[in-house]
Amino acid sequence: MPSSPVPSLAVHLARALRAVVGRELLKFLRQPSRLASSLVRPLLWFVVFSAGFHNVFGVAIIPPYETYVEYKVYMVPGLLGMIALFNGMQSSLSMVYDREMGVMRLLLTAPLPRGWLLVFKLLASTALSLLQMLVFLLIALAFGVEADLANWLLAIPVMALGATMLAALGLMLSVYIKQLENFAGTMNFVIFPMFFISTALYPLWKVEESGALWLVQIAQLNPFTYVVELIRFAMQGQFNATAFAVVLVGGAVFFGLALRGYDPQRGWTRQRG
Repeated sequence: MPSSPVPSLAVHLARALRAVVGRELLKFLRQPSRLASSLVRPLLWFVVFSAGFHNVFGVAIIPPYETYVEYKVYMVPGLLGMIALFNGMQSSLSMVYDREMGVMRLLLTAPLPRGWLLVFKLLASTALSLLQMLVFLLIALAFGVEADLANWLLAIPVMALGATMLAALGLMLSVYIKQLENFAGTMNFVIFPMFFISTALYPLWKVEESGALWLVQIAQLNPFTYVVELIRFAMQGQFNATAFAVVLVGGAVFFGLALRGYDPQRGWTRQRG
């Protein structure tokens, strides 16, 4: 009998992609409460803060806006970034859990370069973030947020890029979080400073006006700020080259550090034998 042809590398990669990304998507779709819980936080901020601070930030004309905008319009890019940030950290938790349960070790021993496997993990996290962000956009429209739908559609690739950078950050952090018990404390030192010291909820000129110049400087060094601004400009039909460069380079650096951390000669696999 003639032997069956050996599958090519492309076939192996396609199977691994389907297995890794499909596993994460199926886990998510089988838990509808997970989608609801992921949207409760940004919706609470959206409803409460847009009402409470409507008259505080609703009169600012700042790039990329060319006219007065309501505060809820200003908030939407920041809350989209929040969804991607929290999901990226959730993916980090999933990686730590898989590592403790032994799933990650089995995955990394698959007959494929581990770089590809980590890329597939990255794509799975990005896909989940993008799905949640799109659902939130539909809810924002239902709440009466004025939008140019053409610009919003064009902003989807930018949203995916921002989600990828934050997923890479979560992937990198999963290298250094050794146990599930340490996850919550570590995340509090990552998520909340990144979110609050950024342009997600208020423009930096408001912070500068209050005299907190050091906060402005930290916000300008915060990669999450550039994710939010990249999405904000894209939703107005504009391109922020600086934010794009920071997000692209930041994502590459975070992923490179994660890849180094999962290297059996350097990372936790060597440390644990």
